[in-house]
Amino acid sequence: MPLTVAIRKTLETAGRRFALDVAFETHAQRVVLFGPSGSGKTLTLQAVAGLLRPDEGLIRLDERTLFDSAGGIDLKPQLRRIAYLFQDYALFPHLNVRQNIAFGLHRGWFNPARRDAHPDVEYWLDALELRHVAGSHPVHLSGGQKQRVALARALVPKPQLLLLDEPFSALDHALRERMRSELSAMLTRLDIPMLLITHDPEDVAAFGDEVVRFVDGHVDPEAGAIVFRHGVRAMP
Repeated sequence: MPLTVAIRKTLETAGRRFALDVAFETHAQRVVLFGPSGSGKTLTLQAVAGLLRPDEGLIRLDERTLFDSAGGIDLKPQLRRIAYLFQDYALFPHLNVRQNIAFGLHRGWFNPARRDAHPDVEYWLDALELRHVAGSHPVHLSGGQKQRVALARALVPKPQLLLLDEPFSALDHALRERMRSELSAMLTRLDIPMLLITHDPEDVAAFGDEVVRFVDGHVDPEAGAIVFRHGVRAMP
């Protein structure tokens, strides 16, 4: 997964100024952005997804330019072929599991039909062991089931890259360990590249083929041992 990120973004809210200035390049299948809350990890993930427009810079994925301020390129999120799994999963409470997954294939404002059987939706219901709750609404699901529904919705459009924002933070310790194992096995089986953000060292140990350490909106210049040991080349 050749991924290049070299962006700058300044945000000012309620008298607080935050400057994001990050640059890294990786070819790994599983990359972890690691650092404390407020260090710029989520902003970087949003920029890659197209949900946040950098002030300047470049984002490239698999030789496709997603953003280039100098060249006037800024692909819309739906054209980037990137799936984003939000921290709170962002499931639609009024839709059942099948509809929530189908929404990943849906264009426009109309909800998917309750009983439509799209082959790709049916595949993910089986692949993530969700068929027995296909007609249930999110309020009736466990934390692990909600995460799998959100994953299925993210994966059903066949993205080139999966972005995960603190995917285990809302789970208890026992479920967190099980879901790490399940997600790792699934990503290996499906061969889908992943960019995950976390402040939990256990997530780094489980998924950190390559690690980029964040601090105060920058790739940590004092963490060279961590960055280079895992093969990420920090860019000047």
